[in-house]
Amino acid sequence: MLKIDSHAHILPERWPSLKERYGYGGFIWLDHYAPGKARMMRDDGVFFRDIDENCWNPLAILRDMDAHHVDAMVLCTVPVLFSYWAPAKDALDWSRFLNDHLASVIEQHPRRFIGLGTVPMQDVEMAISEMRRCILELKMPGIEIGTNINGMNLDDRSLDPFWAEAERLGAGIFVHPWEMMGSDRTTRYFQQWLVGMPAETTLSMTSMIFGGVFDRFPNLKVMFSHAGGSFPFTIGRISHGYHARPDLCAINGVQDPVSYIGRFWVDSITHNADALRYLLALIGPEKIAYGTDYPFPLGDLEHGRFIEMMTDLSPATKQQIFATSVITFLGVDAANFGRPENGFDRTVE
Repeated sequence: MLKIDSHAHILPERWPSLKERYGYGGFIWLDHYAPGKARMMRDDGVFFRDIDENCWNPLAILRDMDAHHVDAMVLCTVPVLFSYWAPAKDALDWSRFLNDHLASVIEQHPRRFIGLGTVPMQDVEMAISEMRRCILELKMPGIEIGTNINGMNLDDRSLDPFWAEAERLGAGIFVHPWEMMGSDRTTRYFQQWLVGMPAETTLSMTSMIFGGVFDRFPNLKVMFSHAGGSFPFTIGRISHGYHARPDLCAINGVQDPVSYIGRFWVDSITHNADALRYLLALIGPEKIAYGTDYPFPLGDLEHGRFIEMMTDLSPATKQQIFATSVITFLGVDAANFGRPENGFDRTVE
């Protein structure tokens, strides 16, 4: 059974000081304090996150993939590196650096890795330009963007040229939460990630639905991370609100939010078999793609084992989730990806 992880992250092992490069602080840098260990730090010395070698070393990633029988991974940057807050020209330069690095990783392992680029969303023209480069020159099938652009939701009409070009290019747009809503109230108990992320993802989805994005761009391909956040489990309330207060919800002439189910993809990261069963009943396996959020601890680091253990799912449904859905989303050829015939990758030895 082909197994393609639709949601995994990578960053370069090292990069030049961005504070020196651009003349101001606020960027992330890596403190490699021990072999295979690093701290993600901000320029002001504030600690962000510990990471291991499998966040930057393709060979370490391949070892994990082979151990868990993962044929290919869709890699994208870590959202904290988006840097939408920076001046656009600097964010474009930084995006190009990240995209060139990702392209080099894919070039070394073209059957094992697929790349999603990053673009400076704070400037739509620059974002379009770099998206074109990612798709047309670097041969990536899509890009990753954040759930908001410096607090601007994804229904803002200034983004319409971006959506139009993504639709024209056939680019897959992977929406990942960052700068979560309510961050000032969720600093304790890891709640920015436990509560804020699902809510932030839901806000991006409802903004695109109520804002008419899916109506204006009917062929746009979008995948929302983390199983669509809390959207699947609040769609009844969202739909009821649409009918109860159309004066507030339907101001852009959109349909019942339920009718947009099937217009977008989500990954499978529910961490729970019953939650996945509900998601399958609501959205259908054709729009659910196996993902892990690798290599971070909140991700599915058993690489879909809970799906494999679900005896009530047919082999056809599992294959749809494990590979076919992401292949359709990205428009790639399944024949181009997979482990070597001997079952492991000699490049990791």
